[in-house]
Amino acid sequence: MGSAVVGAWIAYLTFIALIAVGLASGELGVRGLLITLLVCVLARVGLGYVPNGDAMFPSAVAVVDVALVLVIAKGDIRF
Repeated sequence: MGSAVVGAWIAYLTFIALIAVGLASGELGVRGLLITLLVCVLARVGLGYVPNGDAMFPSAVAVVDVALVLVIAKGDIRF
């Protein structure tokens, strides 16, 4: 298993965890969930038309992860 596969798994698992945290905390409603899933589906479909686009999908999921962190933390990401 290469480092790209490990990075992809981290992005996917983080995506699932952020969805769960967002729904549990009430920061991400049904509308936010649908928009997030729609963006991921559109990225998956759209990258299918790009040469080697399948390899870029984990990066697209990572970008959605960053957006979810900002939405859930309300822009305040200090710990």
